[in-house]
Amino acid sequence: MSFDPLFSLIRRYTREPLWKVGLAFVSLMFAVLIWFVGLQDSFSRPSVTPTISMQQQEMALLADQAVPAAIRPLLVGEDPTLALQEALGEIPLSQMNDRQRLLLAGLQSSEAERRELLAASVQSPLLIPLEQALLASKQEGGLSLADREALGSLSGDPLLQQVGCFALGGDRDDCVNPRVASSMALRLVLSVVLPAAALLAGTALLLRHLWMLLRKSVAPWPPLQALPLSLTDMVLLIACGFVVLGEVIAPAFVAPLSALMTRGMDSPLSKALTVVIGYGALALPPLLILRQQLRSLQATDRPVDGWLQWRLQPWGSALLKAGRGWLMVMPLVLLTGWLMGLLLGDQGGSNPLLELVLRSKDPLALMLLATTAVILAPLFEELVFRGALLPVLAKSFGPLWGVVTSALVFGVAHLSVGELPPLFVLGLGLGLLRLSSGRLLPCVLMHALWNGVTFINLLLLGG
Repeated sequence: MSFDPLFSLIRRYTREPLWKVGLAFVSLMFAVLIWFVGLQDSFSRPSVTPTISMQQQEMALLADQAVPAAIRPLLVGEDPTLALQEALGEIPLSQMNDRQRLLLAGLQSSEAERRELLAASVQSPLLIPLEQALLASKQEGGLSLADREALGSLSGDPLLQQVGCFALGGDRDDCVNPRVASSMALRLVLSVVLPAAALLAGTALLLRHLWMLLRKSVAPWPPLQALPLSLTDMVLLIACGFVVLGEVIAPAFVAPLSALMTRGMDSPLSKALTVVIGYGALALPPLLILRQQLRSLQATDRPVDGWLQWRLQPWGSALLKAGRGWLMVMPLVLLTGWLMGLLLGDQGGSNPLLELVLRSKDPLALMLLATTAVILAPLFEELVFRGALLPVLAKSFGPLWGVVTSALVFGVAHLSVGELPPLFVLGLGLGLLRLSSGRLLPCVLMHALWNGVTFINLLLLGG
């Protein structure tokens, strides 16, 4: 089979060297295959949504006694005890852990149902005393000394302690910890009321912007400075650097080093350090390729603002544009996620980092995860997708298709079918901010704000 006709066609429509075009083509084929396999695998990865929902139900029950009656329906619902019981009841008994079985048993009013749930012995030593107390015949007169001792061993789990206390016949004074209830109520306010207020503000800003578009009173976009690179260069940056080298080859080389560095560490800290090392391995190849591409432009007249238009000053306007963009894109991202769940259900494939943040209580581990999510990821991803890729695509296909295509690549690169539509919408918002501001810094700040708010919300729900 002769490839001469193909080479002749390439020579006709491009001035790129054949080795470069060939490498880009092979990389693109491998990238498509890797992304296809990764998206398929995302169906088998668990979703963090049920865990978040369960955490919210548990917080609501703990906060119930401290929430004012006027806002009680908004924060904890009509009956948080029943809501948690129903949520736990949806988990198959064979998939429940010891804590979940004890919680559900403590919420049962029927002694027969309680004994059925505790038919399988609890394995955790800390939970065995409570199991034995729940299985014992209830005595009138409130909590016995043995009951109090069993509950005293659960000081690190206030919800299980409270549910077990009521199940053993304790009253409100015995079972409700005012300090814990107040803390949970504050967490609920921060995790529910503040996002709701931001959602309303974002919707108002979005409607105002649409009205200004209809009246044609929106300020024109500044000129877009694109890197004088070709589409072949972008294929090499994304397909070869980001996907083949960054997502597959570099992590495989780094994995033994990561295992060696985390040997003997506690599990949360070792997982967090593995995330940081893994993300560094992913980012390094495309950054090296982009650096080499920028070095090749030394003979070209460099713009005053630089090739990537960082424009670090003024900081104030960059922060303002980032906050405004975050507020405006939030309603659209949440609406997309809601419609996705309504039409297709939970597709799973959540980012494993979300589960790590939700479960971890190690301050150093959380600091490492926050550094990755709020600093490293926005800097790297905006540099690649909105700094290099978007302007080149906009130069070749126009601003609209440049924004759409770069947002699609951004969404697919996260390798999650369930998160793809919301990430695509977020990518559209970041791309429009890049074009409307003429700067890369607001995009980095908006991305950091999005990840940071998500991180803080997980911290509020975790623990």
